Amino acid sequence: MTRAQDEAGVFRALADPTRRQILEDLRAGEQAAGEIAGRFSISAPSISRHLGVLKGAGLIAERRDGNRILYSLVEDRLATSVGRFLSAVCPGQIVLRHTAWRPGAQNREPS
Repeated sequence: MTRAQDEAGVFRALADPTRRQILEDLRAGEQAAGEIAGRFSISAPSISRHLGVLKGAGLIAERRDGNRILYSLVEDRLATSVGRFLSAVCPGQIVLRHTAWRPGAQNREPS
């Protein structure tokens, strides 16, 4: 699998709003599959499929704790894939993005 194909999987995973919400929820830390499923009005098997897509894309990791499966966000994978894409598409904006996201920079205009 090429890097382009690998990263295409990341963007396919990000294309679905349910999967993006799961990733946002996992920012708070590791969660059990049941906790994740409880936040959605879709079936548990559907959530399991979404978790499988996210895991397949390398965006989440799982570990077993007894009979529970716990999921966590793989932040580096997400940041690297999206960052590489943004750098390729709009390389002149790299400095602007770093400045805009610096703590305390929310209210400043880029120079």
